[in-house]
Amino acid sequence: MTVNLLDFDAAGLEAFFAEQGEKAFRARQVLRWMHRFGQSDFDAMTDIAKSLREKLKRIATIVPPAIVSDRLSDDGTRKFLFDVGGGNAVETVFIPEDDRGTLCVSTQAGCALDCSFCSTGKQGFNRNLTVAEIIGQLWQANRALGADPAGERIISNVVLMGMGEPLANFENSVTALRLMLDDNAYGLSRRRVTVSTSGLVPVMDRLRDECPVALAVSLHAPNDALRDELVPINRKYPLRELMAACQRYLEKAPRDFVTFEYVMLDGVNDSDDHARQLLELTHDVPCKFNLIPFNPFPGSPYRRTPSPRIRRFAEILMNAGVVTTTRKTRGDDIDAACGQLAGQVRDKTRRASHRVIDIHEARSR
Repeated sequence: MTVNLLDFDAAGLEAFFAEQGEKAFRARQVLRWMHRFGQSDFDAMTDIAKSLREKLKRIATIVPPAIVSDRLSDDGTRKFLFDVGGGNAVETVFIPEDDRGTLCVSTQAGCALDCSFCSTGKQGFNRNLTVAEIIGQLWQANRALGADPAGERIISNVVLMGMGEPLANFENSVTALRLMLDDNAYGLSRRRVTVSTSGLVPVMDRLRDECPVALAVSLHAPNDALRDELVPINRKYPLRELMAACQRYLEKAPRDFVTFEYVMLDGVNDSDDHARQLLELTHDVPCKFNLIPFNPFPGSPYRRTPSPRIRRFAEILMNAGVVTTTRKTRGDDIDAACGQLAGQVRDKTRRASHRVIDIHEARSR
């Protein structure tokens, strides 16, 4: 049985090579070929001894998830659909901007947290992605976008904000993060790699200690009663515990603030009083707010807050001295906008028994 080398970070790859009686520098060579140069053919790794290349062809593979579809939005946003086996797929979105190129990566096939405003949550949960399936999204996107190892980086930022809760797939997500940060792989700055969580408090502490990167928290409500409804994990880790975890995280974080993501739901969480409650809630946490206009999906009971109300909400936060941005709606013509990463979904009442996205349906679209 062969081993997929995309499942290893540097330490794991060195251990694997040691088991084969090979020196650690050979592992670093292969790591560079795989990730910096996007190479999957051992024969092309020309600075590696031919005998080792022949051995690797017998015992190992380099296999990312296959691209099922690649769609380009009118605004330049690009959405990839990846086959992760068992009839399921996950989605990855590339968002080009003037000063950066951001790749939004998925960490699970579906999501078990069931946030009421998120289409992925309506799809239910299938399984955690492997390291190869997580880092493979970046590997494939680099190749599809024509990245040149010697040229300017096309993907400069990565956010674990796609399908799933990254901290619910901690070990695999962190191994993928280490590859993103490794100078022999993608060499991204910790400040340019962001993990978004709905608030798994104990695992936030683990991330701080093991692999601190920039942190975004899906907040979406200023009080426990409303957040219990919108983000059910709040019933286990309420806001007081979440704010304390954010303060602890900043002790080792590469940025000196937490980004609070806040989806704007018409008549639900968007009043002046909600904004003032947010200021009180986050008073002791250095933070920025990213207001997200809600992106509708079939069967959703929510509506997008009108733009004038979003501006008023933002003004209250900014007048209190808190940096506040409103996320541009990007890629909604290809269902690539925030909260839409599940394709055309149907509400599923028996969540665990349903697939996430059926590959055969996806290919026929």
